[in-house]
Amino acid sequence: MVLFPAFVQNGRFSLAHRRTPSSTAHLDSLPAHTAATVLPTGSSFDTSYSEAGKLGLEPAPHVVVPLTPRSDFDSSLSRSTSRAVRRPEEVKRQNETEQDRLQGLMRSATIRRIESREEKAGEEGDRWLRAKVWLRQDGPSALVLLVWLLLQLGFFAVGVVRYDLNRNFSNARAIFGSTYVIARSAAFVLHIDVVFILLPICRNLVTLLRRTALNKAIPFDESVEFHKVVAWSLVFWTAVHTIAHLFNSWWLGAKLATTATAALLLALDTNFTTGPFLTGWIMLVLLGVMAFFAVEKRRRPHFQRFYWSHHLFIPFFVLWQFHGMFCMINWTQIGVFWMYWILGGLVYIGERILREIRSRHRTYLSKVVVHPSNVIELRIKKEKTPRVRPGQYIMICCPSVSYWQWHPFTLTSAPEEDFLSVHIRVVGDWTRQLAIVLGCEQDKELLSEEWTREKLLSPSVIRPLPRVMVDGPFGTATEDVLKYEVTVLVGAGIGVTPFAAILKHIWYRLKDPDRDPLDQKLRKVYFFWICRDAESFEWFRDLLHSLEEQDVDGRIEIHTYLTATIKAHDMLNIFANDVGSDRDAITQLRAPTHYGRPNWDRIFASIAAEHPASEVGVFFCGPKPLSTTLYKMCIKHTTGEAGRTRFTFSKERF
Repeated sequence: MVLFPAFVQNGRFSLAHRRTPSSTAHLDSLPAHTAATVLPTGSSFDTSYSEAGKLGLEPAPHVVVPLTPRSDFDSSLSRSTSRAVRRPEEVKRQNETEQDRLQGLMRSATIRRIESREEKAGEEGDRWLRAKVWLRQDGPSALVLLVWLLLQLGFFAVGVVRYDLNRNFSNARAIFGSTYVIARSAAFVLHIDVVFILLPICRNLVTLLRRTALNKAIPFDESVEFHKVVAWSLVFWTAVHTIAHLFNSWWLGAKLATTATAALLLALDTNFTTGPFLTGWIMLVLLGVMAFFAVEKRRRPHFQRFYWSHHLFIPFFVLWQFHGMFCMINWTQIGVFWMYWILGGLVYIGERILREIRSRHRTYLSKVVVHPSNVIELRIKKEKTPRVRPGQYIMICCPSVSYWQWHPFTLTSAPEEDFLSVHIRVVGDWTRQLAIVLGCEQDKELLSEEWTREKLLSPSVIRPLPRVMVDGPFGTATEDVLKYEVTVLVGAGIGVTPFAAILKHIWYRLKDPDRDPLDQKLRKVYFFWICRDAESFEWFRDLLHSLEEQDVDGRIEIHTYLTATIKAHDMLNIFANDVGSDRDAITQLRAPTHYGRPNWDRIFASIAAEHPASEVGVFFCGPKPLSTTLYKMCIKHTTGEAGRTRFTFSKERF
């Protein structure tokens, strides 16, 4: 049961029904035995509790409404396209259905706990089937991680055998003991890690490889995650190498000194006066700084610190080469570090050179649009733009902010358009500086103050837009949307941007009568957009309107969700302007806005029932908690049985 406040008269409901697109509202009459109050023409339904008393309406403490039945829930996902032919009883039935849908405005915590217990109870099933589904969903990623761990342990074991049994190291083993073997074996694994540390961040290489048959076995879309795995492997083996050598310095001091104090002083002198230890400590500091600012909670709000600190890898690698030279018997000999670094290093240098060449192509900003909720849209014209695919992203640099910083942004323009567009959320230090350079902060002042025509035309207001440099586009998992029979697109907030380009691409196909609007394999698209505030829906409202008008066959379903807490007076306006209307009060779409978080268990069950024996691709861009939920739903509603729906989950990654 769900509780929400309402107004009643004589113990009966008064249901609102909007007859005009204006804010004026009336109350439809119920059957003859119900006495409903009708507001005077032209009066607003946005009333407070005190104003409601003047109209003869008494505020009821709470009204108990049962949870929406499954059939009513499914029927509430769509609206009638014509109201002129509807009968009064149809309007009443629609009102009741819409009222049940709007119950999410005031959802109680008790209901959330009850639903949570039901979801946990429903997740219990055949563990073997769940394991098979998990292997199919995450098998390639798990296999790559397992192979990597085995490689780490295998090379460490090879190092132990080599340095423990080789006669050339017998004197060192006699002085330092087993810690010498551990230190040298860890160094051997570190050299192997250097081979792979740069390759995953070579975006052009990854984009090229994901278009090959290898993409079926190796998840190239998770290249950044693999880079993190290699980086933390470097941190781990560096710690092992450092701790082992600290013991070695103590054993050396103990061999050469007669007292414990003298041994400690000799160990300290060895740590800060010899080449291997001195370069090692500097490298350890550089690696610690890179790892500290690479943690996500520091990287996202302070990207500049992460960006510049990560470039410490250059002196880190240089010192690594000298570190190996100092460790040789004759320090004039060249170390072996370069032999391991050369492959990834050359590919990375080639990537940077290619970026510089492509960024020199002429580009200019054709339009800047300031959207609600601190979002900026950039429309960019560029010569020699490679073929763009829906769902790809580009790297953008604004020299007026920083010549060296490049940031990834998903393309929101379709391949059919003659420009590149991106939507940027102003949340970090670089994006805030970009907004200032573009004059978007000044636009807010124009809206908040009275500006005369002379002020608007002054040189301080009208100024040329800054130059931007573009590299890309690069591929992501979202490119595979058209490869499935049924596609589910889920965007949370600004995470809707990858799917805007896909929906635009479909819209252009819908306009062309000579082309199939969707690929032959794709039959249905479900689009879910979850926002915290209603203003965010304005970012792509025109696009969604156009899709609704062009999609006469109903191949695209649009579902919007508003998760913010609704105030009492806003709730009354929604009831007055939404219930029974052709258009939603928030988005002005025929598809209704749902209030509260989606019931993903019910949604996935409905899709599975609607599309049996189908391959459903679920694509998501947004926060991690929701990603985890969708991933669990894909596993829960996928079975290994023949003739059942299979869900495949993909998340947008940069």
